Amino acid sequence: MGRLGPCDNCPMRRLLIIGCGDVMRRALPQLMLRWKVLALVRSRDPQLAALGISQIEGDLDHPETLKRLAGLADAVIHSAPPPPQGSGDPRTRNLIAALQRGKSLPRQLVYISTSGVYGDCGGARVSETRIPAAQSARAARRVDAESRLRRFGRQRGRRCLVSILRAPGIYAADRLPLERLHKRLPLMLHAEDSHTNHIHADDLGRACIAALARGRANRVYNINDDTSLAMGEWFDALADAFALPRAPRLPREEVRRAVPPMQWSFMNESRRLDNTRMKQELRLRLRYPTVATGIAAARKTATGTSCSG
Repeated sequence: MGRLGPCDNCPMRRLLIIGCGDVMRRALPQLMLRWKVLALVRSRDPQLAALGISQIEGDLDHPETLKRLAGLADAVIHSAPPPPQGSGDPRTRNLIAALQRGKSLPRQLVYISTSGVYGDCGGARVSETRIPAAQSARAARRVDAESRLRRFGRQRGRRCLVSILRAPGIYAADRLPLERLHKRLPLMLHAEDSHTNHIHADDLGRACIAALARGRANRVYNINDDTSLAMGEWFDALADAFALPRAPRLPREEVRRAVPPMQWSFMNESRRLDNTRMKQELRLRLRYPTVATGIAAARKTATGTSCSG
């Protein structure tokens, strides 16, 4: 299993999770088989306690609360987002400063970033060698976080292997944008549409586990499935699967005026992510290799829920 966890005769190594949200909770059952899992929390979480997760109370916005993180863990998964405002990510800065105070450093650090750091690529196929060109403040904050972590990784060399996972649209049965279809918000005409990318939340959690096992030093990975489609095709597939009316199609400029600015910032960027490195280096086999398989599973879940109710 590579560096995934300790040997049978060794004590379990400690894994610290920063930002134990939906994606990481999906990965917890597998992580707990091989790691002593700890989580940084603002306040104690009964659900994590019930799972046996050791909780460290602290807040990335208040560095004085992070002293206990120094020298605490053998590995770190950082999935906490940057603040909603500002030009950088002080949360990642504060985390790195706390980790550096320890007599020992984590040997591995995995960070969940976003494919938004690439900006608009005009529908081009994008590998990890492409230079980030964030076009939104939200993505620029992610670029800042990545830069800080990669600099930390370069300075520590083999003592701390840093892996950056760039994820696109994350979805799951309970994370589908069906409300947008209910609101009848317009989409762009097919000829003007943007290319979009996706990853199931379960597979993103599994990618974190794979990065702990096989991630290379200071390496970036696109974490996306094999689907290549336009944004309108994604929403059409959802509408058809859940018996909802398809969204109306309008010229690009009319859509820009009709949707909220935050939503337009996603719609306005077009790229097709290359996941070759994920497959070859992390050797990750996706549970949901296409959105069709993910939507089918979500529809089955919804049908089962309605029947059991």
